[in-house]
Amino acid sequence: MMNNKQLSAVFTLIANLLEIKGEIIYKTLAYRKAAESLGALGREASEYWKEGKLLEVPGVGKAIAEKIDELLSTGKLEFLEKLKKEAPESLAAWLQVPSLGPKKAAMIWKTLHITTLHELEAAAKAGKLRDLPGMGVKSEAAILEGIASLARRSGRIPLGRAHPLAQEIIKALKSVKGVVDAQPAGSLRRMRSTVGDLDILVAAKDSAAVMEAFTNLKEVERILGKGDTKSSIEFFDGVRAQVWVHPPERFGTALQYATGSKDHNVKLRQIALDQGLSLSERAFTRVKGRGEILCATEEEVYKTLGLQYVPPELREDRGEVEAAQANKLPKLIQIKDIKSDLHMHSTYSDGKFSMLDMAKAAIQRGLKVIAFTDHSVSLGVANGLSMERHKQQAAEIKKIQKQLGDEILILHGSEVEIKADGSLDYPDSFLASLDLVVASLHSSLRQPREKVTQRLLNAIRNPHVDIIGHPTGREIPDREGADLDMEAIFQAAAESGVALEINAHPSRLDLDDAFARRAKDLGALISVNTDAHAEDGFDVLPYGIATARRAWLEAKDVINSWSPKKLTDWLKQRG
Repeated sequence: MMNNKQLSAVFTLIANLLEIKGEIIYKTLAYRKAAESLGALGREASEYWKEGKLLEVPGVGKAIAEKIDELLSTGKLEFLEKLKKEAPESLAAWLQVPSLGPKKAAMIWKTLHITTLHELEAAAKAGKLRDLPGMGVKSEAAILEGIASLARRSGRIPLGRAHPLAQEIIKALKSVKGVVDAQPAGSLRRMRSTVGDLDILVAAKDSAAVMEAFTNLKEVERILGKGDTKSSIEFFDGVRAQVWVHPPERFGTALQYATGSKDHNVKLRQIALDQGLSLSERAFTRVKGRGEILCATEEEVYKTLGLQYVPPELREDRGEVEAAQANKLPKLIQIKDIKSDLHMHSTYSDGKFSMLDMAKAAIQRGLKVIAFTDHSVSLGVANGLSMERHKQQAAEIKKIQKQLGDEILILHGSEVEIKADGSLDYPDSFLASLDLVVASLHSSLRQPREKVTQRLLNAIRNPHVDIIGHPTGREIPDREGADLDMEAIFQAAAESGVALEINAHPSRLDLDDAFARRAKDLGALISVNTDAHAEDGFDVLPYGIATARRAWLEAKDVINSWSPKKLTDWLKQRG
């Protein structure tokens, strides 16, 4: 029987093929909405179907419900089979290519009579696209670059999906009698932006109950393997997870080994050998003589090697082992250091909650300063604000500030669009009236390197811009960032005193850890913000802090950790 992921894929395919066919927009939107709803559903649609309650699924009306019924009953859909004869199924893959929309795809297909991505790439390389209506050399080059970017993508799981799922699994396993500890491992524990399978380690003397609980978790599609020390499962959405059970007295070496990275572990094993020890996931053993050194915790592993404890986020062989040997690891930033959030949205633009509700939610989370940075006027899709509406917002902020008093400081800002020509959305005279300006790229990200870099440099050098929001514009896993000269960006930010953002939303994490570390090394300030559009939007902060930790950042490097006075003095000094 089809699961939610498979049903969602069917309706996404229908929407894509209808778009290419040129069907009226409300029909394609209905199928796309159904696909999104099914993909995010916490319960299998087949359960609603068995209960006769498909219409209770958000985004599912009578027509969609009938199609789900046919798919679950027969595994096929006659409507889709007919549609495939009108628009070849392989064309849907074209819509994954950045800059290639449905109208262009249809025109190329009908004109050149090609249907596969391979044929599209070959046609572009042969120069057959540039002379088609509405195309040109630049459009042809953009399609080739888009196809190349698709090839670079992987099947890895975004951190925003992997982390909460792993925490659910860990919570369930920790409730099993006899379990001493349970932790994520691998790239997930190192908090990389994407991960492979979920690896989880459990400390327990008896593994049988752990394996039983693990393989019987809700939403398990199939059990891939079940043993005494390791079991593997696959969830309905295709995510796979493995659990290993180790004796509590050996858990430290096991967790350190499984966390990695491989290169980090190689260096630790060499340090052990230099000391006459052999390090494995089970224990230290003496190269000469007998006996083991057992480590119940990771701290004991590093202590045995004579090293500072290396936090998991740093274990990428980027100098952390050498720093630990010299006792010079940074004191990494923590969530408790954060005092402000300087990038968020309200119902004035595309946010879901009022400013008062957002401010109250921020107070509950212990924040001392927030800035409302609703979108600027040219971002119409996000209900961008005119200067007049900004004045109305400023007046409302004053009322809210009076109501909440000293509990929190509320700043009036804006996320200002850096337009395609490099100019900002508002004149300098208006920008000067705002408490804080976040300048961001949202459009024309595929401009040539020199042009898109210059756009960002223009914003950085504007005396009224305080923060550059999600600098590269990337979206995980679907969109690569702009092709920027990051060295020039970092140097300009350091010179002007503008802060570069680590956007904490797991679909962004932009700047990434490597860029953020380089920015710090060149003297640029960093700001970690949630870009919250609703109350629960504040809850993505740990992802941003994890990225900052991977970048070796300390609290002093991040303006959000500054006291309200230091922050406001900085903003005033910037003008």
